[in-house]
Amino acid sequence: MAAMDWMARLREARKTGVVQEGKRKIHCMFSDGAEMVEEYEVCSDQLQVRKWKQKTALGSPGQWVFEVGEARSGAVDTLEQQQIQESVSSPIFTRKDTKTCFQWRIRNLPYPKKVFSVTVDPGQRCCIVRTSNKKYFKRFTIPDMDRCQLPLDSSALSFTHANNTLIITYQKPSAILQLEQEVMEELKKLKMTEEGDVECKTQ
Repeated sequence: MAAMDWMARLREARKTGVVQEGKRKIHCMFSDGAEMVEEYEVCSDQLQVRKWKQKTALGSPGQWVFEVGEARSGAVDTLEQQQIQESVSSPIFTRKDTKTCFQWRIRNLPYPKKVFSVTVDPGQRCCIVRTSNKKYFKRFTIPDMDRCQLPLDSSALSFTHANNTLIITYQKPSAILQLEQEVMEELKKLKMTEEGDVECKTQ
């Protein structure tokens, strides 16, 4: 769907919002039964979390899937905590954007930077991470780009490596920056329930 289609879908969604713990939390219910929750820093309007829940083939509610951010440690049950502890050294893939970039972090990758290769596959509309020592391989998409039907540009992609973490950055194109501004303007029209005081420090 193009950017205008996504904006139309967002406008038509049933939305509720609350300001809590310095975050603007928005819940969207779409006509197809999908749910989306976003959390923004109140002071900066920076997106912290975006997660989706889709109905299963049988019509029952599915599990929350994080597109941006990750589940808080207290938000998993005992069994999940045990599973996380058992695989504590496994690579952990998360997305945390900035105002101008999509950004992903892959923790627990102790190899030197020269081992890594990060490329764009325009045909498959995805980014690919691989290592020359064949220890790690991952393919991932950029849902924001897919929703707007924008082509992926290899020149927008870069990466660095520090503290056993691979940091991948993709510069947001102007169409995405404009869309995000329009989305924020739309969300700020929503009547919010306020919980506690929000204090923004002046820059």
